[in-house]
Amino acid sequence: MTPRNAPSHAGFWAALPRPIYALAPMADVTDAAYRRLIARLGKPHVMFTEFVSADGLCSAGRDNLLINLMYHPSERPIVAQIFSATPEHVAKASILLRELGFDGIDINMGCPDKNVCKQGAGSSLIRTPDLAKELILAAREGGHGLPVSVKTRVGYNSVATDEWVGHLLEVSPAVITLHLRTRKEMSKVPARWERVHEAVALARGSGTLILGNGDVRDLDHADELAAATGVDGIMLGRAVLGNPWLFDRSRKGTGVPFSERLAVAREHALLFEDLFGVRKNFAIMRKYLRAYFAGFPGAKDLRIRLEHISSADDVCNLLGHIGFEHAVE
Repeated sequence: MTPRNAPSHAGFWAALPRPIYALAPMADVTDAAYRRLIARLGKPHVMFTEFVSADGLCSAGRDNLLINLMYHPSERPIVAQIFSATPEHVAKASILLRELGFDGIDINMGCPDKNVCKQGAGSSLIRTPDLAKELILAAREGGHGLPVSVKTRVGYNSVATDEWVGHLLEVSPAVITLHLRTRKEMSKVPARWERVHEAVALARGSGTLILGNGDVRDLDHADELAAATGVDGIMLGRAVLGNPWLFDRSRKGTGVPFSERLAVAREHALLFEDLFGVRKNFAIMRKYLRAYFAGFPGAKDLRIRLEHISSADDVCNLLGHIGFEHAVE
């Protein structure tokens, strides 16, 4: 598919093939360790970091947040996602992101978390469109040439796609990614893919790309959605948990042999410990490991045993034992 004409601040986005397939930013999921694994096993067109507080990056606690901005060259193009309701902080954080070598900056305007919304950030920005536009302009100023994108929702309490996307288009972000639910709906209802047509129509000819997000199962499903809706790309999120092969068209995650899953799970645990040490709680690894082996014989028993792991050695010992049991069977 031929890319639309892009504005001068589109950056790397202008050169990506269409439809674009992106890895969603997800807290405690798409961290540096997992992204590096995904980049090796099935790399998407573009990757995003976990979201990081721009306010925090402008505070004395900045160094504690830099762990969430680690990345490896194999992940490029890599976009840093930040959240804030303070334009000055977004501008300063964007200067830092440029210095760190990121390929783009994304502003989170869709997080439904109560604590984030209380700050006036995340999906609360849907209710304050003038502030949202200021944040985009501030990121563009601080990023000094880096493309600025937005990840948001189709509304706060009710669907307001036309009005909300119309406001954002006034300041020409490089990309608008729409999670196709309202903030009120959280993830409790199916994604409203019929609503993305409105955004696509509004953005036509503007140079701003529209990506859709929500309930996307795999690349085949993404292909269908892109063809049916006319979006410039699809962002996949939860489907990647336990399936770092998600973006590899030659592999189907459910068809990956058990022995390979064991090897990748070990690699993941070792990489997590190597990159983060004690700075991240190793217990975070449990959800990845549960997901790697969901649906396999003995998965329930494995989940119980996983509740006691606290190090990469624990994982290697446990998975070695499980691998032996599986081989005997």
